Amino acid sequence: MPSPTQRALTRVPPRYRPFLVKHRTLVKFMMVGGTCFALTAVVNFGLKLTVLRDKPVLALTVATVLATAVSYVLNRQWSFRAAGRQREAALYFAVSAVAVVVNDLPLAVSRYVLELREPAVGHLTQELADFLSGMIVGTLLAMGFRFWAMNRFVFTRFSARVRAENRASERV
Repeated sequence: MPSPTQRALTRVPPRYRPFLVKHRTLVKFMMVGGTCFALTAVVNFGLKLTVLRDKPVLALTVATVLATAVSYVLNRQWSFRAAGRQREAALYFAVSAVAVVVNDLPLAVSRYVLELREPAVGHLTQELADFLSGMIVGTLLAMGFRFWAMNRFVFTRFSARVRAENRASERV
């Protein structure tokens, strides 16, 4: 009986299958990232429009930390499915703590170095600068760092079942 991955691959046009098989971890990681990006955006804007109106960097930090917890579960169970390690969660959250700083830096630079905030600029300019620097640039930088660091330090050993599934899906 084919695995869920093999069944999903049969729905993909044949010319894209080799790419998806070869880069399956990256594709899964990016799908988790997209989900967590949406979560981060909703929480960030919810906080910025309510209780953290004057603290945009803190709002982004809280949203990113929440999404990081969700990301851990999704990446651990689906993207990487690594063999268990005792220090895996600690390593994941250590890497993620660095990634939160990487994510916040562009917003902090935009707000406090470039002074793209009210009253120096209009409200719309401030919000656009916050979105572009924090949600787009920061997220892209942090995503690149996380993918590299997760492969390098956290999810380093794949289970035998995943290796066997990968070999089987390469034949599809």
